[in-house]
Amino acid sequence: MDDTADDPLALYRATNTDATLNLARQAVRAGVRRFVFISTIKVNGEGRDAPYRETDVAAPEDAYAISKWEAEQGLRQVAADTGLEVVVLRPPLVYGPEVKANFQRLIHIVKRGWPLPLGLIRNRRSLLYLGNFVDAIRLCVEHPAAAGQTFLLDDGEPVSTPELIRAVARALGHPAHLLAVPVWMLEAAGTLLGKRAAVARLTGSLVVDGSAIRSRLGWTPPYSMEEGMAATVASFK
Repeated sequence: MDDTADDPLALYRATNTDATLNLARQAVRAGVRRFVFISTIKVNGEGRDAPYRETDVAAPEDAYAISKWEAEQGLRQVAADTGLEVVVLRPPLVYGPEVKANFQRLIHIVKRGWPLPLGLIRNRRSLLYLGNFVDAIRLCVEHPAAAGQTFLLDDGEPVSTPELIRAVARALGHPAHLLAVPVWMLEAAGTLLGKRAAVARLTGSLVVDGSAIRSRLGWTPPYSMEEGMAATVASFK
């Protein structure tokens, strides 16, 4: 979606909220018993030092997250009105073969051997490999105890930005070129260049507590981050 539009929230609502609720109502009329909705961890917030949990108060900040949160609320009402079994999944950043956007750019930068001034960042960020995501969705479609639940998902291995870059480099078989630039200098540069949000994502933490789906449904991610990264990078070789 184009966040430079005059009213991005209206566009996100049309796709993420209105279309989702329309689909859910049609599903009920078609006799569908369970509806699994892919939301986003951004419903919880944009990041903090403590892990996010399903029980936290929702704190969506941007138009995308607000539209997803409104869809979650609308689906709960549909469930109350019709008996539809709704399952909500909130993933963090998802990576896998043919990944796009910033993750793809990171792979290309590491592949070219360009130095990155991110060696002193000490954050923690949760990721989710596509193969693990699909496995969790499958389980939530089938498991009786998933009905009516909201689950946060992750690989179970939060990493810092430098650790992520090293993992990409290992998968590529290349060295990681990390420069020891102080975080305050990165933040200052981000402010001067109008890229504060981008720098915040690189330096800040966003950790998911994915223990609920593990304890309630017995789910274990079938792939490690190293395995997921190898499959992701292989699609760009």
